[in-house]
Amino acid sequence: MLAPDILLSAVLNGLLTGAVYALVAVGLTLVYGVLHIINFAHGAILSVAMFAAYFAWMAGLDPYLAMLVLAPAFYALGYALQRFVISPASHGEDQNVLLVTLGLSILIENALNAAFHSDTRSIDVAYGLDTIDLGFTFLPLPRVIAFAVACAVGLALWYLLTRTDTGKAIRAVAKETYGASLMGIDVAHIYAVTFGLGAACLAIAACLLLPSYYVNPRVGEAYVLVAFTIVVFGGMGSVPGALIGGLAIGVIESLTGLFFGDSLGQLGIFLIFILVLLLRPTGLFGARA
Repeated sequence: MLAPDILLSAVLNGLLTGAVYALVAVGLTLVYGVLHIINFAHGAILSVAMFAAYFAWMAGLDPYLAMLVLAPAFYALGYALQRFVISPASHGEDQNVLLVTLGLSILIENALNAAFHSDTRSIDVAYGLDTIDLGFTFLPLPRVIAFAVACAVGLALWYLLTRTDTGKAIRAVAKETYGASLMGIDVAHIYAVTFGLGAACLAIAACLLLPSYYVNPRVGEAYVLVAFTIVVFGGMGSVPGALIGGLAIGVIESLTGLFFGDSLGQLGIFLIFILVLLLRPTGLFGARA
């Protein structure tokens, strides 16, 4: 039987990791909730964001400060991709959108491989190994900062979606596209805004990951698999579900790693994924079609 302080330490570390998972998943679930498609380029865009954060650090910009530059830059990139590439190429067909985003993913990953090869890169910041002493455990400072920023972003998204005209338009388009267009909402613009918000979340997540994680052209794949599990677990298209599901999945991964070893940490994630599909396919906060 493990001591309570060891279990509590595992739970706290799982929450810290889960907050970043949630941030990656929010972008995925936003796109699904509004466009009703799975963005296969999500992981590739995360890889691009991590390289952007890496080269910002090489240029002398701290990753946390780089968020202030990269978040709006990736919002603009996501907006442009949806408005001028994905939407025209898909011709309004959902199955075409899936193929276009898949093609974008392949194109981006191969471009990154051609430019940077498969080399793994990391950064060395002064606070990278700093910890916070809670008496019974030590929490890595970069993960604590990541948790705080991810929670702040979650609150900001909640405010945007519930208290602003843009958020109301996003929710209207997600609920009924044709009805929203009849009310004068520019649906194509809202699609692009949503895609841009998803890309901005990835840029923030990349900056939070960089001080304690590595960068390579395929780094986004591992996170997008976990993010997809979180989206299913929390409910497809549910932002609160993605946030709560991310924290829960982080704890599950941490506890599974504690009991079965770090190499099997993600075993619990995919067991939960299978159970949710079997017992509650709509997820925790998902609505039945």
